[in-house]
Amino acid sequence: MADPLSGIPLASIRVFEAAARLKSFTRAAEELGMTQAAVSWQIKALEGRLGQSLFRRRPREVQPTEGGERLSRAATEAMTLLRRAISDLTEADEHILSITTLASLAAQWLAPRLGGFQVANPGLAVRLDTNPNLLDLAREGFDIGIRSGSGDWPGMESQLLMPSVFTPVCSPAMAERLKLTKPSDLLDAPRIGMEKGWAAWFAAAGVSGGTQPMSRLTADYQALEVAAALGDQGVALASPVLFARELRNGLLVRPFAQTVSFHTGYYLVWPEGRRRSPKIARFRDWLAAQADADPTIVDARAIRPASGLPTPPAARSRSAAPGRGRPSDQSPDEPLPPLAAER
Repeated sequence: MADPLSGIPLASIRVFEAAARLKSFTRAAEELGMTQAAVSWQIKALEGRLGQSLFRRRPREVQPTEGGERLSRAATEAMTLLRRAISDLTEADEHILSITTLASLAAQWLAPRLGGFQVANPGLAVRLDTNPNLLDLAREGFDIGIRSGSGDWPGMESQLLMPSVFTPVCSPAMAERLKLTKPSDLLDAPRIGMEKGWAAWFAAAGVSGGTQPMSRLTADYQALEVAAALGDQGVALASPVLFARELRNGLLVRPFAQTVSFHTGYYLVWPEGRRRSPKIARFRDWLAAQADADPTIVDARAIRPASGLPTPPAARSRSAAPGRGRPSDQSPDEPLPPLAAER
């Protein structure tokens, strides 16, 4: 039987895969560094070789036909495997570990510890990214990520790093000024952070009714909200794990012990099939040891915080079409689209 690929250039498959995934010849051209006319020509040539249409042309997008959808799934999987194989074979790639994570977690917990990893692995450079957008790790060139959520993301394997817990924090001066003695005192306090988060904490603390003025400040990143609390601007909901240093040094205080969780926790994630990559394995083992040695994480694991939002059960890995269901670093909700506040 003749090889059906013998008469089809790989370049045509690559162009088709991008156009089907992006549902646009123009966006495919931008991603591939080609002109829109060149993309259209490649698609027409491929359709001619196959003897059937692969797309329905619409005014603002293109939609794969039934046959095009079948070919798209196979092409995306094949291109992902090729990229992964080439990446693994590239010697230079093995000397750089690319990590994408949340900005607040990177600044407050990961970055102060990374020096120890680099001392233990002098031949491995680290590239740290805090892009808040949804990312396809393989396509964007990242080896590993740290994301918040349930740990159940298609096409990814995950390992729980630390639980997600949030509690009110403020400066000692603010605590003294507000005379905080019971959780309901925070109903009329100047609050920092998303109202939905505060509503969940009040519910967990058994507080209901009363006037609840709007939060006076919300920010894209947890660290910015805590910075406002450090500046005596109000009370913020924050992770006692990420801000353990400020709490330990007396820059922040926890007026109440009650915590709330918006998702299962913070997970280390990597593309399926790359578990045995030496650099990923070394970083995964090192990071797990760092978490196990952190007393605030040990304490957080020992408690069961109230759940502010429903989340599905955590899972270690799940197969799906590559590039779908990717983890985000932003919202306490599931699924995890990029919203206005990092949690």
